[in-house]
Amino acid sequence: MSVVLAATVAGCGLLIGGLLGALGGGGSILAVPALVYLLGQSPHEATAGALVVVAVGAVSGLICHARAGRVRWAAGAVFGALGTAGSYLGTRWSAALDPAVLMAAFAGLMLVVAAALLLRGRRDREAPARSRAPAHPARIAATASAVGLLTGFFGVGGGFVVVPALTLVLGLEMPVAVGTSLLVILVNSATALATRAGTGHLDWPLLAGFAACAAAGSYFGNRLAARVPAAALTRSFAALVGVLALTMAVSAIPRL
Repeated sequence: MSVVLAATVAGCGLLIGGLLGALGGGGSILAVPALVYLLGQSPHEATAGALVVVAVGAVSGLICHARAGRVRWAAGAVFGALGTAGSYLGTRWSAALDPAVLMAAFAGLMLVVAAALLLRGRRDREAPARSRAPAHPARIAATASAVGLLTGFFGVGGGFVVVPALTLVLGLEMPVAVGTSLLVILVNSATALATRAGTGHLDWPLLAGFAACAAAGSYFGNRLAARVPAAALTRSFAALVGVLALTMAVSAIPRL
């Protein structure tokens, strides 16, 4: 691995892990474009490899949140287990998709994520924090399956969906939802990785370095979250995701 490539891997891993630790998800959506446009992976290799990065980063962040008592193990395990079928199906569908279509769809997803993050930040400012009553089991199962589908299809953790889902559907407070979301992400990522096992080549040395930096970044991101207002982090991240989404769309759409 060249010095330039190693520096790129380290920088991307630290950034993605930091966002994962600070925001409880969302940062993993940068892993796929980083692997494709900066590290030379194909779209299908990137969506598979991103799952490795996401899983390792989630473990690191989960340990930090668990020590602070911000993880509801039973709720997270059940929510993650309910999403395994969606994760399996999403993985299968992604493998059968044309790479150009996959990247165009990913750009669309990133735009949705940017908008969702901004809306979530606005709601958090306008509405006082309060506990919500848990939703009907059918709604919980449907939401968990949708999260799993996103994880399997795009190789993302889905934290941008999991965190609001855990607050709205399971009635968890925001700090606890952030910590618990990492357990859900870990379960869904492991399912998607198991489904992809043996279906393609992965550059394990590159992914190992990427994942190790993501783990370190997740630890520091968790520390950063206690010092920087969450709203400022969310707005900055949403702007970055929006710019990357437009750049990807300009590159991918003409190839359709």
